[in-house]
Amino acid sequence: MTAGITGGVGCGKSTVTGLLEARGFRRLDADAIVREQIMRDPGVVAALREHFGPGILTGDGQINRVILAEYIFGDDRERLWLEGYIHPRVYAAWRTAMAADPGARWAIEVPLLYEKALENWFDFTVCVACAPDQQLARLEQRGLPRGLAGQRISKQLPLARKIERSDFVIWNEGSPEFLEHEVDRLADALSGAWSRPTPPTT
Repeated sequence: MTAGITGGVGCGKSTVTGLLEARGFRRLDADAIVREQIMRDPGVVAALREHFGPGILTGDGQINRVILAEYIFGDDRERLWLEGYIHPRVYAAWRTAMAADPGARWAIEVPLLYEKALENWFDFTVCVACAPDQQLARLEQRGLPRGLAGQRISKQLPLARKIERSDFVIWNEGSPEFLEHEVDRLADALSGAWSRPTPPTT
């Protein structure tokens, strides 16, 4: 069973996916795959250096993700180029991981699930949501200036649309204990929906 976990930036996708992992789900994080695997691949580093120039690298020859973000969030053409280059590699990493454990319950964090029309990859979709002021406040707490936070939010599908299209919604504005309770309910609902017999066709 595969559950795609999406939602707005700053809404708590990683927290919810981590809580599902603690409840027996196998976890995959698209951003972590990019950060820890793909962006460290020498071939990827070389391709990004060729496209963006040597200023994209740190002193030790790795991708400077802060500078890269400035490039792509300031120019939609560059953002789309990077997504077209990186995303197929992310999908390949998913397939490899899931093929190694096909019977697992997978919770896969996908920020651009709807933007990239990936709904059919998953048995269920889950949207983690909160109010816009909460989103901005959380991003500012991470050190992102309000203007840049708003810019990043604007590059995603509106949160209301994600909520409408998802099978399940987690509203993440309460206490940590409340979120734990909500994730308990979600884990039970996902497992129950997956194990429920499919009605016969007539």
